Amino acid sequence: MGSPVLSLRIDGELLDRLRQHAAKRGMSVQDYVVRTLIRDDFDERFKASVEETEKFYGAA
Repeated sequence: MGSPVLSLRIDGELLDRLRQHAAKRGMSVQDYVVRTLIRDDFDERFKASVEETEKFYGAA
């Protein structure tokens, strides 16, 4: 079973910054970008669930 592919075109300066951030964590650029996307997705879903909870119970 293969995995879907997402191809991005980014400038050299951004790629260098991504490489530096990934290297600090001992990760590949691909792994660093994927983890960042996963973290941001979680943050958005968590924020949405908090907002829904506040609507349900009423904001303090």
